[in-house]
Amino acid sequence: MTTYNVHVTIENKPGISDPEGETILNDLVLKGTHKSVSKIKTAKMLKFTIDESDKETAQSKVQEICDDLRIYNPMVSKVTVDVFEN
Repeated sequence: MTTYNVHVTIENKPGISDPEGETILNDLVLKGTHKSVSKIKTAKMLKFTIDESDKETAQSKVQEICDDLRIYNPMVSKVTVDVFEN
C-alpha cells in the first residue's frame, strides 16, 4: 500500500454565478488597487490522505466518497480530483 494525498477541487461550472468571487473583485475595484485583476473565481478544496495500491484506485475511491456523500452538486459544480504520492 502507498499513501496518497488527494485534492478535490469543487468550483462552479462556467455560466454559474460566483457571488463570493464577485464580492472580492468588487472590493479590489472599489479600493482602486490591483487594477490588472479582471476576474476572480472561488473554489472549495478537500484534502484526503488515503492508503491504496495505486494512484488510479486512490482517485476512484475518493471520487466515490464524494459522490456517495453528495459533497457537491453535479448540476452546478465542476470537480477536479488530483492525486499526489506522499
